[in-house]
Amino acid sequence: MKILHVVPTYLPAVRYGGPIASVHGLCRALVRRGHDVHVFTTNIDGDRDSDVPLDAPVDVDGVQVHYFRSPALRRLFWSPSLARALRRDVAAFDLVHTHSLFLWPTQAAAAAARRRGVPYLVAPRGMLVRELVRARSPLAKRAWIRLFERRNLEKAAAIHVTSDLERSECQRFDPELRWSELVILPNGTDAGEPSAAAPSTPHVAAAIARGPYLLFLGRLSWKKGVDRLLRALALVPGARLVLAGNDDEGRRNSLERLAEELDIAGRTEFVGAVAGADKAALLAHCTALVAPSISENFGNVVLEAMATGKPVVTSPGVGLAETVRRWNAGIVCDSTPAVLGEQLERLLADPERRASWGANGRRAVAAELTWDAVAREAESTYARLVRSAALGLTTSPGVASAAPNPQATRARS
Repeated sequence: MKILHVVPTYLPAVRYGGPIASVHGLCRALVRRGHDVHVFTTNIDGDRDSDVPLDAPVDVDGVQVHYFRSPALRRLFWSPSLARALRRDVAAFDLVHTHSLFLWPTQAAAAAARRRGVPYLVAPRGMLVRELVRARSPLAKRAWIRLFERRNLEKAAAIHVTSDLERSECQRFDPELRWSELVILPNGTDAGEPSAAAPSTPHVAAAIARGPYLLFLGRLSWKKGVDRLLRALALVPGARLVLAGNDDEGRRNSLERLAEELDIAGRTEFVGAVAGADKAALLAHCTALVAPSISENFGNVVLEAMATGKPVVTSPGVGLAETVRRWNAGIVCDSTPAVLGEQLERLLADPERRASWGANGRRAVAAELTWDAVAREAESTYARLVRSAALGLTTSPGVASAAPNPQATRARS
């Protein structure tokens, strides 16, 4: 198949977190399975542009990535040249897969696909959570839904969600929304045997050398529950925490002040954004990963920790929490400070159980969450949607679908 993925931004703009890695992981695995995979995206990387060609596709692990300039309205990732490319080229693809909501490229891709009769999937990437919409720009997002997203969602061949949790959040988001089929395709990993990772920067090496630590890995976003984690750490004497991630929301200073107020500044260390060897080293050497997010449609860092053989402590608001619970790969608990602090003490006091949880996590990843397994499921889903479109068939609104692959069904049970 010839498949087009449309995403607002892409590698090398790693500041945008898990979705970029997830989209590229899926695209790369689909290429390995023999498909012709293209990505349309912008060259935006925060307040600057990625140093990438704009006049020719760039081969990234076999994926043909087409970058387009955004001359204005950059918060919406608006790009007239991307729109022209969609109008010109979308009919050449068997299927279009869009990622994210409330941003211009994915809206433009859905509209172009409808005009040319090409089936498309929409991946909300955790953006259809009622509480999150109410908390962040609710008026603008409700207007965008009325103007664009309702039609995009209702006319899609399917909605791609990454977990049972995200499917439930979508179904309760708007009772009046006439859903297309909801298909669960989890994120995956290519991780093999854990390696003796060595950090590439001195400050990360120093953080590791200072002794055992719990690890928070992710953007310092309000929804990640970092303030709760700091308050929980204050209830666990002697425990040390390393926090690694981007600070796009400008929250690091207030979090450092909170650590001072809680008298844990000497036991917390913010190392900033990490990638590659630094990220691998932090995971390889940590005691456990802690992911106390209020809402996380999947939880890539949880997957990465499990693949590394590390136990995890996570909240029920993380999409992978049910997999952690089912495989006994760590602790799933409320992220209120009192409960989280109690569970961190439990984890730190039992090295044998930590080792068992870590081993269980690696088994879960090998059984259910490799990119090759996910790509097989995506391939099957794509083929079915393309056949249905060719026959003029549509899925009844409101139907939530579990994919037929037995392995995928177990992963969602």
